[in-house]
Amino acid sequence: MKLADRVKPISYLKAHAPEVIRELSVHGEPVIVTLHGEAKAVLQDIASYEQTQETLALLKVLALTARNVEAGRVKPAKQAFSSIRARLKV
Repeated sequence: MKLADRVKPISYLKAHAPEVIRELSVHGEPVIVTLHGEAKAVLQDIASYEQTQETLALLKVLALTARNVEAGRVKPAKQAFSSIRARLKV
């Protein structure tokens, strides 16, 4: 489905909320809600939202890891695992 078909004014959402929510569940494509002709919000089904949140969390971990590597805050794997094992024994 084209993006243009997924843009709806808020008045449409108010009048057809159950239908819009059913379509979100079936198609999984977000709906862009406009107010006075401007895009103001995006509606998406819960499964897509959860997937987006998980993806963002993984990207944050990757970015943090990259910054730590660039800053030289790294250890050889053998040393890191030894340190972890020592903590787990306590």
